[in-house]
Amino acid sequence: MKRILAISDIHGELEKLESLLLKAEYKPDEDQLILLGDYVDRGPDSKGVVEKVKQLKDNGAIVLMGNHDHMMVKSFEQDPVFIERWFRNGAGQTLASYDHMAAKTDTGAPESLEKTEKIAEHIAFLAELPCYYETDDYIFVHGGVHPTTVLAETDPYLLMWIREEFHKGYCGEKTVVFGHTPTDNLHGKHEVYFGENKIIGIDGGAVFGGRLNCLELPSQKVYSVE
Repeated sequence: MKRILAISDIHGELEKLESLLLKAEYKPDEDQLILLGDYVDRGPDSKGVVEKVKQLKDNGAIVLMGNHDHMMVKSFEQDPVFIERWFRNGAGQTLASYDHMAAKTDTGAPESLEKTEKIAEHIAFLAELPCYYETDDYIFVHGGVHPTTVLAETDPYLLMWIREEFHKGYCGEKTVVFGHTPTDNLHGKHEVYFGENKIIGIDGGAVFGGRLNCLELPSQKVYSVE
């Protein structure tokens, strides 16, 4: 059986991602890498992370969408609600990594965003990502699953944004591996959170001074870099 390696919430931390893959001794031919979203925003190199994630996907990784990736996609579809929200949640750092003019604005969120060639390429990639991946034993998702809604019928927006309702209410048979909510908020530390109700939170808050975690399954071994 292949090792499954799950990583979430990279947030522009390209060096940490590359260090973590080395530490876990990731081998594309032998392991199944699953990335749970949030490749952009807040960190120093969102552009580099998206480029790396594209390469990883080409080599067999399963790549899911996070809420920050979704905000970026919707913003470049010129949705004013999402542009405003994105600019409150790390758009500036992401746009700076693309040398985008809007990164230099100090007047708040613009009404529209110019789509450069590289951004168009990355947006097209992010826009096509699924919101969950399911195996016989696990569900992998960015935010979580709704406790009472069939997974395949759940609004993708909810899968990327849900928090407490999932953390406290999930009681399904399969173990859910998720990111989105820093584990510091779940149990007061940056280590992987193993909930009693078959939920495993792996967002170590790397971009907030925490750590980037990699969960190995089925062994539940954890690799991390700070």
